[in-house]
Amino acid sequence: MKKLYFLTALFFTMVSNSQTIGLQTYASGFSSPVGIERPVGDSRFFIVQKGGIIRIVTGQNTVLPTPFLNLTGIVSTGDENGLLGLAFHPNYATNGFFYLNYTQGGNTVIARYSVSDDPNIANPTRTVLMTISQPFGNHNGGCLKFGPDGYLYIGMGDGGSGGDPFNYSQNLTVDITNPTRVYLGKMLRIDVDTIAGLLNYGFPPTNPFVNEPGKEEIWAYGLRNPWRFSFNRLNGDLWIGDVGQGNIEEIDKVQSPLPTAMNFGWRCYEGNVTYDTSSGNCPTLANTIAPVAQYTHATGCSITGGYFYTGSTYPNFQNKYFFSDYCNNKVGYINSSGSITWSSTFTGNFSAFGEDINGELYIAGVNSGVISKIIDTSLATNDFTENGFSIYPNPAKDLITISSSNQNTISLIEIFDITGKKLKSEQFLNTNEATLAITDLASGIYIVKAQDASGKKFKTKFVVE
Repeated sequence: MKKLYFLTALFFTMVSNSQTIGLQTYASGFSSPVGIERPVGDSRFFIVQKGGIIRIVTGQNTVLPTPFLNLTGIVSTGDENGLLGLAFHPNYATNGFFYLNYTQGGNTVIARYSVSDDPNIANPTRTVLMTISQPFGNHNGGCLKFGPDGYLYIGMGDGGSGGDPFNYSQNLTVDITNPTRVYLGKMLRIDVDTIAGLLNYGFPPTNPFVNEPGKEEIWAYGLRNPWRFSFNRLNGDLWIGDVGQGNIEEIDKVQSPLPTAMNFGWRCYEGNVTYDTSSGNCPTLANTIAPVAQYTHATGCSITGGYFYTGSTYPNFQNKYFFSDYCNNKVGYINSSGSITWSSTFTGNFSAFGEDINGELYIAGVNSGVISKIIDTSLATNDFTENGFSIYPNPAKDLITISSSNQNTISLIEIFDITGKKLKSEQFLNTNEATLAITDLASGIYIVKAQDASGKKFKTKFVVE
Protein backbone atom coordinates (compact mmCIF):
# COMPACT_ATOMS: atom_id res chain seq x y z
CA MET A 1 0.00 0.00 0.00
CA LYS A 2 1.31 3.44 -0.87
CA LYS A 3 2.34 5.84 1.84
CA LEU A 4 -0.27 8.47 2.62
CA TYR A 5 0.13 11.40 4.95
CA PHE A 6 -2.43 11.13 7.78
CA LEU A 7 -5.15 9.35 5.77
CA THR A 8 -5.83 5.76 4.78
CA ALA A 9 -6.12 5.24 1.02
CA LEU A 10 -8.85 3.23 -0.62
CA PHE A 11 -8.04 0.98 -3.57
CA PHE A 12 -11.21 1.76 -5.48
CA THR A 13 -13.24 4.37 -3.68
CA MET A 14 -16.92 3.68 -3.13
CA VAL A 15 -19.01 5.89 -5.39
CA SER A 16 -22.54 7.07 -4.58
CA ASN A 17 -24.94 9.59 -6.07
CA SER A 18 -26.80 12.57 -4.63
CA GLN A 19 -29.15 15.24 -5.92
CA THR A 20 -28.23 17.94 -3.35
CA ILE A 21 -25.47 19.61 -5.40
CA GLY A 22 -26.84 22.34 -7.62
CA LEU A 23 -25.46 25.14 -9.79
CA GLN A 24 -26.60 28.75 -9.78
CA THR A 25 -25.42 30.99 -12.64
CA TYR A 26 -23.09 33.70 -11.35
CA ALA A 27 -21.70 35.23 -14.56
CA SER A 28 -21.65 34.21 -18.21
CA GLY A 29 -20.39 35.15 -21.66
CA PHE A 30 -16.79 33.99 -21.23
CA SER A 31 -14.65 32.32 -23.88
CA SER A 32 -13.14 29.03 -22.68
CA PRO A 33 -12.74 29.97 -18.99
CA VAL A 34 -10.10 27.84 -17.26
CA GLY A 35 -9.49 29.77 -14.05
CA ILE A 36 -11.45 31.60 -11.33
CA GLU A 37 -8.96 33.45 -9.14
CA ARG A 38 -8.89 36.40 -6.74
CA PRO A 39 -6.33 38.24 -4.61
CA VAL A 40 -6.39 37.73 -0.84
CA GLY A 41 -9.19 39.77 0.71
CA ASP A 42 -10.61 40.82 -2.65
CA SER A 43 -14.26 40.28 -3.59
CA ARG A 44 -13.57 40.41 -7.35
CA PHE A 45 -13.08 37.30 -9.46
CA PHE A 46 -10.47 37.27 -12.24
CA ILE A 47 -11.59 34.86 -14.95
CA VAL A 48 -8.75 33.28 -16.93
CA GLN A 49 -9.68 32.57 -20.55
CA LYS A 50 -7.64 29.95 -22.37
CA GLY A 51 -7.17 32.18 -25.41
CA GLY A 52 -5.14 34.70 -23.41
CA ILE A 53 -7.56 37.19 -21.84
CA ILE A 54 -8.30 37.80 -18.15
CA ARG A 55 -11.71 39.32 -17.33
CA ILE A 56 -12.91 40.77 -14.02
CA VAL A 57 -16.23 40.03 -12.36
CA THR A 58 -17.03 42.51 -9.60
CA GLY A 59 -18.57 41.61 -6.28
CA GLN A 60 -21.92 42.65 -7.78
CA ASN A 61 -21.69 39.96 -10.49
CA THR A 62 -20.84 42.56 -13.15
CA VAL A 63 -18.38 41.58 -15.89
CA LEU A 64 -16.20 44.59 -16.65
CA PRO A 65 -16.09 45.36 -20.39
CA THR A 66 -12.33 46.03 -20.54
CA PRO A 67 -10.06 43.02 -19.97
CA PHE A 68 -7.71 43.09 -17.03
CA LEU A 69 -5.00 41.74 -19.35
CA ASN A 70 -4.90 40.65 -22.99
CA LEU A 71 -2.13 38.26 -24.04
CA THR A 72 -3.70 36.96 -27.24
CA GLY A 73 -0.64 38.09 -29.20
CA ILE A 74 1.71 36.14 -26.92
CA VAL A 75 -0.06 32.96 -25.90
CA SER A 76 0.09 29.85 -28.10
CA THR A 77 -3.25 28.06 -28.38
CA GLY A 78 -4.47 24.74 -29.73
CA ASP A 79 -4.44 21.29 -28.13
CA GLU A 80 -3.92 21.82 -24.37
CA ASN A 81 -1.99 25.07 -24.86
CA GLY A 82 -3.05 28.56 -23.85
CA LEU A 83 -3.24 30.81 -20.82
CA LEU A 84 -3.62 28.15 -18.16
CA GLY A 85 -3.05 29.61 -14.71
CA LEU A 86 -3.04 32.77 -12.57
CA ALA A 87 -1.83 33.31 -9.00
CA PHE A 88 -1.83 36.56 -7.05
CA HIS A 89 1.04 37.32 -4.71
CA PRO A 90 -0.03 37.05 -1.05
CA ASN A 91 0.89 40.74 -0.73
CA TYR A 92 -0.84 41.75 -3.98
CA ALA A 93 -2.69 44.56 -2.19
CA THR A 94 0.64 46.32 -1.59
CA ASN A 95 3.02 45.10 -4.32
CA GLY A 96 0.54 44.46 -7.17
CA PHE A 97 2.35 41.33 -8.42
CA PHE A 98 0.64 38.36 -10.03
CA TYR A 99 2.01 35.32 -11.85
CA LEU A 100 0.86 33.54 -15.00
CA ASN A 101 1.39 30.10 -16.48
CA TYR A 102 0.93 29.99 -20.26
CA THR A 103 2.34 28.36 -23.35
CA GLN A 104 4.33 30.32 -25.91
CA GLY A 105 5.96 28.73 -28.93
CA GLY A 106 5.32 25.27 -27.53
CA ASN A 107 6.99 25.99 -24.20
CA THR A 108 5.61 26.64 -20.74
CA VAL A 109 6.30 30.18 -19.51
CA ILE A 110 6.02 31.30 -15.89
CA ALA A 111 6.00 35.10 -15.80
CA ARG A 112 5.40 37.92 -13.35
CA TYR A 113 3.12 40.84 -14.15
CA SER A 114 1.83 43.76 -12.12
CA VAL A 115 -1.31 45.84 -11.86
CA SER A 116 -1.31 49.41 -13.22
CA ASP A 117 -2.52 52.52 -11.41
CA ASP A 118 -6.00 51.42 -12.41
CA PRO A 119 -6.89 48.43 -10.15
CA ASN A 120 -8.90 46.88 -13.00
CA ILE A 121 -6.13 47.06 -15.62
CA ALA A 122 -2.79 45.22 -15.60
CA ASN A 123 0.55 46.48 -16.82
CA PRO A 124 1.42 44.37 -19.93
CA THR A 125 5.16 44.40 -19.16
CA ARG A 126 6.34 40.99 -18.01
CA THR A 127 9.30 39.46 -16.22
CA VAL A 128 9.89 35.86 -17.26
CA LEU A 129 10.80 33.58 -14.38
CA MET A 130 10.97 30.22 -16.14
CA THR A 131 10.69 28.80 -19.66
CA ILE A 132 10.22 25.04 -19.75
CA SER A 133 10.60 22.99 -22.94
CA GLN A 134 7.57 20.87 -23.84
CA PRO A 135 8.03 17.83 -26.13
CA PHE A 136 4.31 17.55 -26.98
CA GLY A 137 1.23 19.76 -26.99
CA ASN A 138 -0.64 18.09 -24.13
CA HIS A 139 -0.14 17.49 -20.40
CA ASN A 140 1.17 20.98 -19.70
CA GLY A 141 -0.26 21.19 -16.20
CA GLY A 142 -1.02 24.89 -15.90
CA CYS A 143 -1.96 25.49 -12.28
CA LEU A 144 0.13 27.63 -9.96
CA LYS A 145 -0.72 28.65 -6.39
CA PHE A 146 0.92 30.29 -3.43
CA GLY A 147 1.16 27.89 -0.52
CA PRO A 148 0.79 28.61 3.20
CA ASP A 149 4.57 29.01 3.34
CA GLY A 150 4.45 31.95 0.91
CA TYR A 151 6.22 30.03 -1.87
CA LEU A 152 4.87 29.65 -5.41
CA TYR A 153 3.91 26.08 -6.33
CA ILE A 154 3.80 25.18 -10.05
CA GLY A 155 2.19 21.98 -11.31
CA MET A 156 3.90 20.48 -14.37
CA GLY A 157 2.49 17.67 -16.49
CA ASP A 158 4.67 14.84 -17.80
CA GLY A 159 5.21 16.46 -21.22
CA GLY A 160 2.41 14.76 -23.06
CA SER A 161 1.82 12.13 -25.69
CA GLY A 162 0.54 9.08 -23.79
CA GLY A 163 2.03 6.92 -21.06
CA ASP A 164 4.93 9.34 -20.40
CA PRO A 165 7.09 7.75 -23.16
CA PHE A 166 10.32 9.38 -21.94
CA ASN A 167 9.59 8.67 -18.26
CA TYR A 168 9.93 12.36 -17.37
CA SER A 169 7.83 12.05 -14.21
CA GLN A 170 10.35 9.77 -12.48
CA ASN A 171 13.45 11.32 -14.05
CA LEU A 172 15.72 13.33 -11.75
CA THR A 173 18.72 13.56 -14.08
CA VAL A 174 19.32 16.85 -15.90
CA ASP A 175 19.75 16.38 -19.67
CA ILE A 176 22.14 19.01 -20.99
CA THR A 177 20.34 18.93 -24.37
CA ASN A 178 16.96 19.78 -22.85
CA PRO A 179 17.78 20.72 -19.23
CA THR A 180 14.35 22.13 -18.32
CA ARG A 181 12.59 18.86 -19.11
CA VAL A 182 13.69 17.56 -15.73
CA TYR A 183 10.79 19.69 -14.40
CA LEU A 184 8.15 17.67 -16.28
CA GLY A 185 5.86 15.53 -14.14
CA LYS A 186 6.89 17.53 -11.08
CA MET A 187 5.52 19.99 -8.57
CA LEU A 188 7.93 22.93 -8.49
CA ARG A 189 8.32 25.34 -5.60
CA ILE A 190 10.12 28.68 -5.88
CA ASP A 191 10.62 31.76 -3.74
CA VAL A 192 9.51 34.79 -5.76
CA ASP A 193 10.70 37.22 -3.07
CA THR A 194 14.40 36.36 -3.37
CA ILE A 195 16.89 36.03 -6.22
CA ALA A 196 19.41 33.22 -6.79
CA GLY A 197 22.26 34.22 -9.11
CA LEU A 198 20.95 35.44 -12.46
CA LEU A 199 17.46 34.05 -11.90
CA ASN A 200 14.40 36.14 -11.18
CA TYR A 201 13.50 33.97 -8.19
CA GLY A 202 15.14 32.02 -5.38
CA PHE A 203 15.01 28.50 -3.92
CA PRO A 204 13.23 27.59 -0.69
CA PRO A 205 15.96 26.19 1.55
CA THR A 206 13.92 23.06 2.32
CA ASN A 207 13.48 22.02 -1.31
CA PRO A 208 14.87 18.45 -1.54
CA PHE A 209 17.40 19.15 -4.34
CA VAL A 210 18.33 22.67 -3.34
CA ASN A 211 22.08 22.08 -3.73
CA GLU A 212 21.85 20.21 -7.03
CA PRO A 213 22.08 22.65 -9.97
CA GLY A 214 19.34 22.35 -12.56
CA LYS A 215 16.72 20.78 -10.33
CA GLU A 216 16.65 22.97 -7.24
CA GLU A 217 13.10 24.04 -8.08
CA ILE A 218 11.69 20.50 -7.72
CA TRP A 219 9.54 19.91 -4.64
CA ALA A 220 7.75 16.64 -5.54
CA TYR A 221 7.60 14.29 -8.54
CA GLY A 222 5.72 11.37 -10.08
CA LEU A 223 2.74 13.38 -11.36
CA ARG A 224 1.01 12.83 -14.70
CA ASN A 225 -0.98 16.03 -15.25
CA PRO A 226 -1.95 17.96 -12.10
CA TRP A 227 -4.35 20.19 -14.04
CA ARG A 228 -5.77 21.80 -10.90
CA PHE A 229 -4.62 21.81 -7.27
CA SER A 230 -5.44 23.96 -4.25
CA PHE A 231 -4.58 24.69 -0.65
CA ASN A 232 -7.12 24.61 2.15
CA ARG A 233 -7.19 28.29 3.14
CA LEU A 234 -7.77 27.44 6.81
CA ASN A 235 -5.18 24.73 7.51
CA GLY A 236 -2.80 24.69 4.51
CA ASP A 237 -3.51 21.12 3.33
CA LEU A 238 -2.69 20.52 -0.35
CA TRP A 239 -5.24 18.81 -2.63
CA ILE A 240 -4.28 17.68 -6.15
CA GLY A 241 -6.48 16.40 -8.95
CA ASP A 242 -4.08 14.37 -11.11
CA VAL A 243 -5.49 13.37 -14.51
CA GLY A 244 -5.16 9.67 -15.25
CA GLN A 245 -3.96 7.78 -18.32
CA GLY A 246 -6.31 5.06 -19.49
CA ASN A 247 -8.20 3.92 -16.44
CA ILE A 248 -7.85 5.80 -13.12
CA GLU A 249 -8.39 9.41 -12.05
CA GLU A 250 -6.89 10.27 -8.67
CA ILE A 251 -7.15 12.81 -5.88
CA ASP A 252 -4.09 13.33 -3.72
CA LYS A 253 -3.96 15.02 -0.35
CA VAL A 254 -0.88 16.15 1.56
CA GLN A 255 -1.52 17.43 5.05
CA SER A 256 0.19 20.58 6.33
CA PRO A 257 2.97 21.09 7.34
CA LEU A 258 3.99 19.94 3.88
CA PRO A 259 6.87 17.46 3.57
CA THR A 260 9.22 17.39 0.56
CA ALA A 261 10.68 14.91 -1.97
CA MET A 262 7.36 13.10 -2.34
CA ASN A 263 6.89 10.65 -5.19
CA PHE A 264 3.30 10.31 -6.38
CA GLY A 265 4.19 7.26 -8.46
CA TRP A 266 3.44 7.99 -12.13
CA ARG A 267 4.35 6.42 -14.62
CA CYS A 268 5.19 3.40 -12.54
CA TYR A 269 1.70 3.42 -11.06
CA GLU A 270 -1.63 4.86 -12.13
CA GLY A 271 -3.45 5.41 -8.88
CA ASN A 272 -2.84 2.26 -6.83
CA VAL A 273 -2.36 0.04 -9.89
CA THR A 274 0.90 -0.81 -11.65
CA TYR A 275 1.14 0.94 -15.02
CA ASP A 276 4.71 0.68 -16.35
CA THR A 277 7.67 -0.40 -14.23
CA SER A 278 9.90 -1.31 -17.16
CA SER A 279 12.31 1.60 -16.67
CA GLY A 280 13.97 -0.05 -13.70
CA ASN A 281 13.99 3.11 -11.56
CA CYS A 282 10.54 2.65 -10.05
CA PRO A 283 10.04 2.78 -6.30
CA THR A 284 7.95 0.15 -4.63
CA LEU A 285 4.27 0.99 -4.37
CA ALA A 286 4.71 1.33 -0.60
CA ASN A 287 7.23 4.14 -1.13
CA THR A 288 4.93 6.39 -3.14
CA ILE A 289 2.11 8.68 -2.04
CA ALA A 290 -1.29 7.03 -2.31
CA PRO A 291 -4.36 8.85 -3.59
CA VAL A 292 -6.92 9.67 -0.93
CA ALA A 293 -9.59 8.76 -3.49
CA GLN A 294 -9.78 7.51 -7.06
CA TYR A 295 -12.32 6.41 -9.65
CA THR A 296 -12.15 4.53 -12.93
CA HIS A 297 -13.00 5.59 -16.46
CA ALA A 298 -16.31 3.81 -16.10
CA THR A 299 -17.30 6.99 -14.24
CA GLY A 300 -15.30 9.76 -15.93
CA CYS A 301 -12.12 10.39 -17.88
CA SER A 302 -10.42 13.65 -16.81
CA ILE A 303 -10.50 15.00 -13.28
CA THR A 304 -10.68 18.73 -12.54
CA GLY A 305 -9.34 19.36 -9.04
CA GLY A 306 -11.27 21.78 -6.84
CA TYR A 307 -11.33 22.92 -3.22
CA PHE A 308 -12.00 21.70 0.27
CA TYR A 309 -15.14 23.53 1.34
CA THR A 310 -14.43 26.10 4.06
CA GLY A 311 -17.58 28.21 3.73
CA SER A 312 -20.48 28.48 6.17
CA THR A 313 -23.52 28.84 3.92
CA TYR A 314 -24.02 25.11 3.33
CA PRO A 315 -23.44 22.92 6.40
CA ASN A 316 -23.94 19.76 4.31
CA PHE A 317 -20.81 20.70 2.33
CA GLN A 318 -18.51 21.02 5.31
CA ASN A 319 -15.61 18.57 5.71
CA LYS A 320 -15.78 17.69 2.03
CA TYR A 321 -13.45 18.20 -0.94
CA PHE A 322 -15.18 19.21 -4.18
CA PHE A 323 -13.96 18.33 -7.67
CA SER A 324 -15.44 17.48 -11.06
CA ASP A 325 -14.78 15.46 -14.17
CA TYR A 326 -14.50 17.16 -17.57
CA CYS A 327 -16.13 14.23 -19.36
CA ASN A 328 -19.07 13.27 -17.16
CA ASN A 329 -20.23 16.87 -16.49
CA LYS A 330 -20.78 16.11 -12.82
CA VAL A 331 -19.58 17.72 -9.61
CA GLY A 332 -18.30 15.33 -6.99
CA TYR A 333 -17.11 15.46 -3.43
CA ILE A 334 -15.25 13.13 -1.11
CA ASN A 335 -15.92 12.93 2.60
CA SER A 336 -13.56 12.15 5.45
CA SER A 337 -13.76 8.40 4.77
CA GLY A 338 -12.76 8.85 1.11
CA SER A 339 -16.09 7.89 -0.46
CA ILE A 340 -17.18 9.83 -3.56
CA THR A 341 -20.63 11.33 -4.07
CA TRP A 342 -21.60 12.65 -7.50
CA SER A 343 -24.18 15.23 -8.50
CA SER A 344 -26.63 14.80 -11.30
CA THR A 345 -25.36 15.61 -14.81
CA PHE A 346 -24.95 19.24 -15.83
CA THR A 347 -23.59 20.77 -19.05
CA GLY A 348 -20.54 22.88 -19.89
CA ASN A 349 -17.50 20.61 -19.32
CA PHE A 350 -15.97 21.85 -16.07
CA SER A 351 -12.42 23.18 -16.21
CA ALA A 352 -11.80 25.01 -12.93
CA PHE A 353 -13.09 25.90 -9.49
CA GLY A 354 -12.96 29.17 -7.59
CA GLU A 355 -13.35 30.18 -3.96
CA ASP A 356 -14.79 33.50 -2.82
CA ILE A 357 -13.77 35.57 0.17
CA ASN A 358 -16.10 33.55 2.41
CA GLY A 359 -15.02 30.12 1.19
CA GLU A 360 -18.06 29.50 -1.02
CA LEU A 361 -17.31 27.59 -4.22
CA TYR A 362 -17.74 28.37 -7.91
CA ILE A 363 -17.12 26.36 -11.07
CA ALA A 364 -16.31 27.23 -14.70
CA GLY A 365 -17.77 25.54 -17.76
CA VAL A 366 -15.12 25.78 -20.47
CA ASN A 367 -17.59 25.05 -23.28
CA SER A 368 -20.58 26.93 -21.89
CA GLY A 369 -18.62 30.02 -20.84
CA VAL A 370 -20.62 30.12 -17.59
CA ILE A 371 -19.35 30.65 -14.04
CA SER A 372 -21.73 29.04 -11.55
CA LYS A 373 -21.99 29.04 -7.79
CA ILE A 374 -22.20 25.59 -6.22
CA ILE A 375 -25.24 25.41 -3.96
CA ASP A 376 -27.04 22.87 -1.79
CA THR A 377 -30.46 22.30 -3.34
CA SER A 378 -31.73 20.52 -0.23
CA LEU A 379 -32.37 23.91 1.40
CA ALA A 380 -36.01 23.89 0.27
CA THR A 381 -38.72 21.91 2.06
CA ASN A 382 -41.74 20.46 0.31
CA ASP A 383 -44.53 21.64 2.62
CA PHE A 384 -43.64 25.27 1.91
CA THR A 385 -43.66 25.10 -1.88
CA GLU A 386 -46.43 22.51 -2.13
CA ASN A 387 -48.77 24.86 -0.32
CA GLY A 388 -48.17 27.71 -2.73
CA PHE A 389 -45.50 29.66 -0.84
CA SER A 390 -42.26 30.93 -2.33
CA ILE A 391 -39.29 32.94 -1.06
CA TYR A 392 -37.02 35.24 -3.02
CA PRO A 393 -34.25 36.09 -3.43
CA ASN A 394 -32.53 33.03 -2.04
CA PRO A 395 -29.65 33.48 -1.25
CA ALA A 396 -30.48 37.00 -0.02
CA LYS A 397 -28.58 40.00 1.35
CA ASP A 398 -30.91 42.74 2.65
CA LEU A 399 -34.52 41.61 2.24
CA ILE A 400 -36.57 38.46 1.75
CA THR A 401 -40.05 38.34 0.29
CA ILE A 402 -42.54 35.58 1.06
CA SER A 403 -45.41 35.25 -1.39
CA SER A 404 -48.45 33.00 -1.69
CA SER A 405 -49.89 31.95 -5.02
CA ASN A 406 -53.17 30.49 -3.70
CA GLN A 407 -55.83 31.17 -1.08
CA ASN A 408 -53.35 30.96 1.80
CA THR A 409 -52.58 34.43 3.13
CA ILE A 410 -49.70 35.43 5.37
CA SER A 411 -50.38 36.59 8.92
CA LEU A 412 -46.98 36.00 10.56
CA ILE A 413 -43.35 35.44 9.54
CA GLU A 414 -40.78 34.00 11.94
CA ILE A 415 -37.07 33.41 11.38
CA PHE A 416 -35.01 30.86 13.32
CA ASP A 417 -31.35 29.87 13.25
CA ILE A 418 -30.46 26.26 12.50
CA THR A 419 -30.45 25.43 16.24
CA GLY A 420 -34.12 26.46 16.45
CA LYS A 421 -33.61 29.78 18.26
CA LYS A 422 -36.17 32.39 17.19
CA LEU A 423 -34.46 35.51 15.86
CA LYS A 424 -37.22 37.57 14.26
CA SER A 425 -41.00 37.71 14.25
CA GLU A 426 -43.30 40.08 12.35
CA GLN A 427 -47.08 40.10 11.93
CA PHE A 428 -48.94 40.95 8.71
CA LEU A 429 -52.61 41.63 7.85
CA ASN A 430 -53.34 38.44 5.92
CA THR A 431 -51.47 39.52 2.80
CA ASN A 432 -50.39 37.47 -0.20
CA GLU A 433 -46.90 38.99 -0.16
CA ALA A 434 -44.74 40.09 2.77
CA THR A 435 -41.23 41.52 2.87
CA LEU A 436 -38.88 41.32 5.83
CA ALA A 437 -35.54 43.08 6.41
CA ILE A 438 -32.62 40.76 7.22
CA THR A 439 -29.71 43.19 7.37
CA ASP A 440 -29.15 42.25 11.02
CA LEU A 441 -28.57 38.58 10.20
CA ALA A 442 -25.07 37.22 9.73
CA SER A 443 -24.17 35.08 6.71
CA GLY A 444 -25.49 31.55 7.04
CA ILE A 445 -28.54 29.29 6.81
CA TYR A 446 -31.84 30.15 8.49
CA ILE A 447 -35.34 28.68 8.75
CA VAL A 448 -38.34 30.85 7.91
CA LYS A 449 -41.91 30.00 8.90
CA ALA A 450 -44.96 31.58 7.29
CA GLN A 451 -48.26 31.36 9.18
CA ASP A 452 -51.56 31.57 7.31
CA ALA A 453 -54.88 33.02 8.53
CA SER A 454 -55.92 29.71 10.07
CA GLY A 455 -52.77 29.55 12.20
CA LYS A 456 -51.07 26.78 10.22
CA LYS A 457 -47.33 27.25 9.67
CA PHE A 458 -45.20 26.32 6.66
CA LYS A 459 -41.43 26.40 6.73
CA THR A 460 -38.40 26.45 4.44
CA LYS A 461 -34.73 27.36 4.56
CA PHE A 462 -32.95 30.35 3.11
CA VAL A 463 -29.41 31.64 2.92
CA VAL A 464 -28.02 35.04 3.90
CA GLU A 465 -24.95 35.90 1.84
